[in-house]
Amino acid sequence: MIVVTSPGQRRIDEIGDESRRRILDAAEELFAERGFDRTSFVDIAKRSGISRGSIPWHFKNKDGLVMAVVERAVARIWPAERYDAVPSIIEVFSETAELLRTGNSALVFMILVEALGDRGVVHDQYREFFARRRAGIEDLLRFKRPAGADPELAAEQERTAAVALNGALLGIHLQALVDPEAVDLNAALVSIATMFDRNLADVWR
Repeated sequence: MIVVTSPGQRRIDEIGDESRRRILDAAEELFAERGFDRTSFVDIAKRSGISRGSIPWHFKNKDGLVMAVVERAVARIWPAERYDAVPSIIEVFSETAELLRTGNSALVFMILVEALGDRGVVHDQYREFFARRRAGIEDLLRFKRPAGADPELAAEQERTAAVALNGALLGIHLQALVDPEAVDLNAALVSIATMFDRNLADVWR
């Protein structure tokens, strides 16, 4: 069955999408400036120019809004389909650097602090985020797995290495955010890439 959408309905949808975008933009800026706890719907309404009552209509509650902000921030660099193909180690590192260069990149770490003490949607969102990052690195390692390696043991070793490598990448990112003058992001990424490549065989020993 073909559904015909009227011009009026399309306009209403466009207005709704624009309102949602403005709310997300304002929330992302304010969360980065003030933190999650110190930002209210009233603050977001003032910054976005959208009525306070419209915010829960779009996002239900504050947790829903935070989850939408995090999803959008992460999707800029790591969309859900990013790991449909196996990335190279250089791609993994360059994407980490790209995240740092985007606006409000500190937001990812700031909301992470919220997630550590939360067991709701924010916590679940970050768990999914880290799982997707680790899964991508595991795919990369599996692609490089030596012939004849025991599949079960190799998979366990690759999971462990993915945790370590993901932690190193995020740690470099965090240091560059906190002390950008003392941390050369690109040089640090090249350094860890070199060490990783030189010792790649150790993953399966």
